[in-house]
Amino acid sequence: MREQSIKTERGTVYYWLSEEWEPERDTIFFFPGLTADHTMFVPQFDYFEGKYNLIAWDAPCHGKSRPYEGFSFADTSEVIVRILDKTGVRRIIGVGQSLGGYYIQALMLRHPELVQAFIGIGTTPYGRQYYSPSDQFWLRQVGWMSMCYPIQMMKQAVAKQAACTPAGYDNMMAMTACYGKREYCHLMQMAYHAFLEDNRDLAWHCPVLITHGEYERTGKVRIYCDMWHRQTGFPLVIVGHASHNANVDNPREMNRIMETFLRDNIGR
Repeated sequence: MREQSIKTERGTVYYWLSEEWEPERDTIFFFPGLTADHTMFVPQFDYFEGKYNLIAWDAPCHGKSRPYEGFSFADTSEVIVRILDKTGVRRIIGVGQSLGGYYIQALMLRHPELVQAFIGIGTTPYGRQYYSPSDQFWLRQVGWMSMCYPIQMMKQAVAKQAACTPAGYDNMMAMTACYGKREYCHLMQMAYHAFLEDNRDLAWHCPVLITHGEYERTGKVRIYCDMWHRQTGFPLVIVGHASHNANVDNPREMNRIMETFLRDNIGR
């Protein structure tokens, strides 16, 4: 993958493009989750290289895209638009893990024509009906509550919850190594507050695939995904031998699931 960057008034955002790039190919844009970076999708880069054009980023305030002033989903949407304009991409297949799914849904609220298909990995839906007042209250407490724990202990606990394999655990620990305690906790607070501010009902105009790991145990992700599936009829696939970061825990099955969905819904 080739490193690129785009400068904004808030900071510089880094993203990566596949070595093989053909203008006529469909493009997959990979969006990692909260505190994660583009390296969580290395197993997908290796598998889909040459089949699709590939883009992945370190989201604003994440990974290499730091420092960055402030965080909002309106802003992340406009950064995505600028990346697509710079690369000449008209539409994306959005693959979002956890918080990464929110970037795609926020983009769809503002620019629905840019999203060709959506694949969620342990992510949850936009829509006010899904989140009770109690859910919203506890999401707002994540930042200050996390400050109560030693940083290394907290990172280890999060990694154990997000992954059920050594590869998944090691990847999560490596991705969060760059954050000190204050930055780590502040990022979680900013991200969840930004989601609650941006969350609203969303009209879907593209194929959607919902997935989560067999051992998913992050928050209420499993419950939200079941509700999303029941209320919309979008397919829900459980990834075997995987937890929250299912694409890292079990990349072989995740890649097969993605490939089948794309073949059946966009013909490639």
